[in-house]
Amino acid sequence: MTVTAAGRPTVAPVPFDPEVQLVLDAIAQNPQPALTRETLPREGTDTMFPDNDTVIAGRAIAWEDRIIPGPAGAPDIEVTIFRPRASADGTTGQRRAAYLNIHGGGQIVGHRSWETGRVVDIVAEHGVVAVNVEYRLAPEHPSPAGLEDCYAALLWLHAHAAELGVDPDRIIVGGGSAGGCLAAGVALLARDRRGPDLAGQLLLCPMLDNTNTTVSSLQYDGIGTWQREANLLAWSCLLGDELAYSAEASGYAAPAHAADVSGLAPAFIEVGEAEMFRDEDTQYALRIWATGGQAELHVWGGGAHGFDMYMPEAEISRAALAARASWLRRIWGA
Repeated sequence: MTVTAAGRPTVAPVPFDPEVQLVLDAIAQNPQPALTRETLPREGTDTMFPDNDTVIAGRAIAWEDRIIPGPAGAPDIEVTIFRPRASADGTTGQRRAAYLNIHGGGQIVGHRSWETGRVVDIVAEHGVVAVNVEYRLAPEHPSPAGLEDCYAALLWLHAHAAELGVDPDRIIVGGGSAGGCLAAGVALLARDRRGPDLAGQLLLCPMLDNTNTTVSSLQYDGIGTWQREANLLAWSCLLGDELAYSAEASGYAAPAHAADVSGLAPAFIEVGEAEMFRDEDTQYALRIWATGGQAELHVWGGGAHGFDMYMPEAEISRAALAARASWLRRIWGA
């Protein structure tokens, strides 16, 4: 097993954007205890953010929770479906594009409700149907349990496209951080298992490389939002001690190590300049381009990990959201 150290940055970090730094300074005034296997939150994480109706806030969007089949031999999966109310835009009976969202949290913490705001905004802006997935977390359920849950959700969405009023040829899978890792893994599985074909993959500051050996992974050791210590814990929980930081880990679990990244759905890869995933994300785009694949890459100057959620009013967040929306329109053809 590779030995990796946690602590302060061993390489000088790129400075944070001033608006980002202000928020980081405020966060630092209320430090939280470090995550450990023993302190990973499980109860009550679904009530940490506003409920669906509060997030929707009067917009013409309907939602429902459903239980759908999980992978063979595994438990069923909870999902929340969001869709525009047909009467709001006069498109009754029209097949809509769809977005399958996978939440972040290192695959060790989190709940789909954490990203309801992001999902609802996409539904409202683009008039699509969205499915927000609950997947099994490590260490109780190590890889590939969560990945297989997300792929099963894609299979269900595709198979039930007619019932949901979805165009099966316009499904995008996406997520932030760990959700971006899982979305990239789902895209690889969809290619290798011969379907369903995806229209695109939306990878927002994705967690792709378990080795934690890039320059940026050393620059943001102990600073920023998602930090090196938490990342080391996450990969250890996901892959176990033998493979935690090894380049021999499955490329589906750690897509940075996928042997072949050709033939994938078009990717949108967004990352902050001032976060530990910067280098693994830019390298993933480079590998896709080398195969002739499509990867629209945005590296936002001074952005911390997940800056659009932590600092939604920052100028770089507004610019990032606009670029993201442009790509979604181009992929969905709307």
